[in-house]
Amino acid sequence: MPRRRVHDLDRLLDVAERLTADLGAAGVTVRGLATAADVPNGTIYHAFGSLNALLAQVWLRAAKAFLGLQTELIEQALAAAPDPATAARDAVVAAAMTPAVFAEGRPAAARLLLTVRREELLGPDLPDADADALHGLDTQLVQVLIRLAQLVWGRRDRHAVDVITTCVVDLPTALFRRAITGPAVDGSSVIDAELRQRLAAAVRAVLAIPPITTRKG
Repeated sequence: MPRRRVHDLDRLLDVAERLTADLGAAGVTVRGLATAADVPNGTIYHAFGSLNALLAQVWLRAAKAFLGLQTELIEQALAAAPDPATAARDAVVAAAMTPAVFAEGRPAAARLLLTVRREELLGPDLPDADADALHGLDTQLVQVLIRLAQLVWGRRDRHAVDVITTCVVDLPTALFRRAITGPAVDGSSVIDAELRQRLAAAVRAVLAIPPITTRKG
């Protein structure tokens, strides 16, 4: 008698990622996910323990991939620039451009990270291993922001990091959100060259004004 097929858990996570991006966390059910992934309901419980634990893995996997890509793009920008000053600003632009690059290969994951609050997927009963992974991702993001601030201004204080956060979090979210979350002809999200140029120009304009040293009040 042949052995029962072992279901591809990565594919199950892929399907869960797409459903969560399309329906929101509240719209994903065990039955709906199992049907979409063509697996028995029991596969979800056996592999992850609960639907909530599976959705936590979906968010953590997407966030880890995003931060990995962001680090890679920063390194490429630093290596390609002709001088340190140019390299520092190019690295911030590259970090800001990550959502556009990420959405090319992982459109559902990009939509998920933009539209689903992590608190919806990572509840208070988060397993210790997932909580540790989340803390590690938070730490990694902060380290990226601090590194960029040091590259541009030789500073790592809150005001400098706030300006970098504006460049690599706030501006891309504002400019790319509609393109990433909106419908596309082929099912993927497309951010055109003009929009990317506008983001790069906005980031460089923000970086042109050094952060304040102290804040009144």
